Amino acid sequence: MYRILTLLFILFIACTPETSNPEVEKWEAQAENITIIRDDFGVPHIYGKTDADAIFGLLYAQCEDDFRRVERNFTWAIGRLAEDEGEEALYSDLRSRLFMTEEEAKENYASTPDWLKDLCQAWADGINYYLETHPEVQPKVIKKYEPWMTMYFTEGSIGGDIERVSTRKIKAFYESMSPSGGGEGGGFQQVSLNSEDYVLEEPQGSNGFAISGDLTESGNAMLLINPHTSFYFRGEVHVISEEGLNAYGAVTWGQFFVYQGFNENTGWMHTSTYTDVIDEFKETIIEKEDGLYYQYGEEERQVEMKEVTLKYKDGNELKEKTFPIYRTHHGPITHTVDDQWTATALMWEPVKALEQSYTRTKKKNLEEFHDMMNIRTNSSNNTVFADSEGNIAYYHGNFIPIRNTEFDYSQPVNGSNPATDWQGLHEVDDAITVFNPSNGWIQNCNSTPFTSAAENSPKKENYSRYMYNAPENFRGVNAIRLLSEISSIDLDGLISLGYNPYLPAFEKVVPGLVEAYDALGDESLNEEIDLLRNWDFETSAESKAMSLAHFYGMLLYRHGEIPNNLSGVERFEYFGTDMPMGERIGIFQLALEEMKERYGKTIIPWGEINRFQRISGTIDATFDDDAPSIPVGFTTARWGHLAAYGMRGNHDVKKIYGTRGNSFVAAVEFGEKVRAKTILAGGQSSDPNSPHFNDQAQMYANGQFKDAAYYREDVEARAEETYKPGKR
Repeated sequence: MYRILTLLFILFIACTPETSNPEVEKWEAQAENITIIRDDFGVPHIYGKTDADAIFGLLYAQCEDDFRRVERNFTWAIGRLAEDEGEEALYSDLRSRLFMTEEEAKENYASTPDWLKDLCQAWADGINYYLETHPEVQPKVIKKYEPWMTMYFTEGSIGGDIERVSTRKIKAFYESMSPSGGGEGGGFQQVSLNSEDYVLEEPQGSNGFAISGDLTESGNAMLLINPHTSFYFRGEVHVISEEGLNAYGAVTWGQFFVYQGFNENTGWMHTSTYTDVIDEFKETIIEKEDGLYYQYGEEERQVEMKEVTLKYKDGNELKEKTFPIYRTHHGPITHTVDDQWTATALMWEPVKALEQSYTRTKKKNLEEFHDMMNIRTNSSNNTVFADSEGNIAYYHGNFIPIRNTEFDYSQPVNGSNPATDWQGLHEVDDAITVFNPSNGWIQNCNSTPFTSAAENSPKKENYSRYMYNAPENFRGVNAIRLLSEISSIDLDGLISLGYNPYLPAFEKVVPGLVEAYDALGDESLNEEIDLLRNWDFETSAESKAMSLAHFYGMLLYRHGEIPNNLSGVERFEYFGTDMPMGERIGIFQLALEEMKERYGKTIIPWGEINRFQRISGTIDATFDDDAPSIPVGFTTARWGHLAAYGMRGNHDVKKIYGTRGNSFVAAVEFGEKVRAKTILAGGQSSDPNSPHFNDQAQMYANGQFKDAAYYREDVEARAEETYKPGKR
C-alpha cells in the first residue's frame, strides 16, 4: 500500500504543471497578434493588430538584430552607464539625472495619455519578452525594462541636445562646488575648427532633398533621406498595424518610432539644426541658514535641492556615490561661469516629445504634418518633407524659445534679470519655413536656411538672429549646384545626385597650390602636382589626385594660419587664394611626408587608402589592415561630398576605415503607390554569423540601392522567414 501511495504521489508531482507566470503569459498572448516577416536583406516587416502590438514586435525584432545597442542606448539615457563602463561614465549618468530623476521620469510617465502609455508598455514588454525567450543573452545593467524609461529618450537624434552639455564641466562643479568658487566657464562641448580633433574626426551632419513633381519624370514629389550618422546607429524597419500605422525607415536602436522615413503618403528627413535651443543663465546664489537662494529680480527664490545616488563599476565591485542636484527655474546647475553658478536651459518635455516623435509617422499630408509640428518639441532638428499630394516643405528648427533681443544668448546671460527669461515658444508659422517654392526643390545640408530654395529661400532680415546659426557649407554649395540643373529626374537620378563625386572645397585650394608651385619654380614634386593640375575635383576609388588632395586638405586644417571670423567655406577660399605661397607648398610637403610614413609612397589610389570593413558586431568598432576590406570612393563631408564617408575615433591602423557618414539612405517617390530604394551600411544584423551582417557592404560601396518592399504582396514575395515573436 505504501508503495502504491508513493507511486501515486510521484505521478501527481510529475503531472503538476509548472507555476504559471501571468506576465509571461500576457507576452505570449500578445505575440500571437504579431507577425514578423524578414525579407531577403533581413529587414523586419512587423505586422500587428494594434499599434501596441506592432511596437511590441518592433522592439522584439530590434533586440534580435542588435540587443547590445538597444541596451546601451537606454543604459546611457536613463543614467546607469557607469554600472557597465565604470567611474568615467559617472558624470554622463549625473547629467541625465540633473534634468530628470528616476522619480520624475515615473511621474511623467504617469501623466501620459492612455494611448501613449499602451505604447510605452508594449515597448517594455517587447524587450522583456525577447530576454525571456533568449536566456543566453544576459543584460549587463537593466534586468527588466520598465515603461517609464521611454521618458528619457524621446527623439532619435544622434546625441541630441543633452549631449551638448559638458560632462567635464559637470564633474568640475559637482566634485568641488561652493556657491562662490571653482569651476570653468562655458557649458557646451565644442571643438575648435583648428584643433587636431576636429581635423581627424568626420563631422556630423545630414542631407535632405525634396523635389516637386514639376521637376520629376513621373510628376510625383520625391524625397532623399540621407542622414550622416555613426554606422549601425540605426536599423532599417517596417512597422504596420491595423490602426493606421505603416511606417518604413530608420529607427534609432531601442526606440519605438521610425525616426527618418516614410509612410504611404508622407516622408520626413531630419538634419541637425543650429537654431539656438540651449541657453545658459548665470545665477546669483545667496546662502542662508535654511538653505540656498538665488536672486531673481527683487525676489530671493529658493534653489531646488535633491540628492541622487549613482552606482558605478570598479573592477568586479559595484560602488555608489551620492550627489546633490541643484536647480533654478531656468534648469539644473551644470557648471560655473565667471565664478557664478550657471543653469542650463533646454527642451525637456518628454511626454510631448514622445507624442510628436510617434504621431509624425502616421500623418497623411502636409496639413496634418504641419499641425503635428505645432507640438514644438523637435528641438535638435530641421525637417525636410514631401507628400503624395505633391507638397514639399522645410522647417528650420521646431523648438524655438522667444527671447529678448537686447541680450546676447550666444553667451551666458544674467539669470537674476527676469528680462532674460524665455518668453514662451515661437509658433511654427513664425519660424523659418519653406512651402512649395516655385523653383521646385528644397535642400538642407546642415547649412544656412537662406539658400534652401534658391531665389525662393527665406530672407535673413525677416528673422531674429537666434533663429539661425548655420553658415553655408560645401555640401550646401554642392547641393544647390546639382539641384539647379535638374528638370526631369527619376528615382535613380535622385540617388545619383546624392552620390555625385564632385568636391567643391578643392575648387580654389588645388589651383592655389598649383599656382604656388609654378611660381616658386620647384620641380621636385612634378608628378604629384601634375596629378592635381589635371584633376577634375571628383572623388573615386581609382583617383590618385583624391588621395593627395585629401591629405593636403587635412594638413591645411591642422597647420594653416587663418584670419579670425572666417566660415568654413571662407577658410578654404583663403587657403587657395590668400595664404602665402611658401606656406601652401610647405603644408603640401608635410602632407606628402605623412603619406610616405603611412603608405610608403605618395602616388596611391584613394581606394587603397579609404576602405569599408566590418569584422565585429561590437559597439566600439575595431579595424585590421591585414583583414579583408572593400575600397570606397566616397570621402569626408568637409570637402562637400554629399555621400559622406569618414572616420572617427583613435584606431591603430594606417588606412582610413569608415565609421560615420552615409548609413541608412532612402530615395522615395510619392504617387498612387509609394516607391522607395534604400541602402544600409554593412547590413541589418550585428551578428557576424548572420547572412545579413555584411550583405549590403559591396552595394554600399558602389552606391547601389535595393528596392524597399512596402506593400504586403511585395514583402511576402521577398520573404525569407515568417514567424511570431518567441517562435523563431
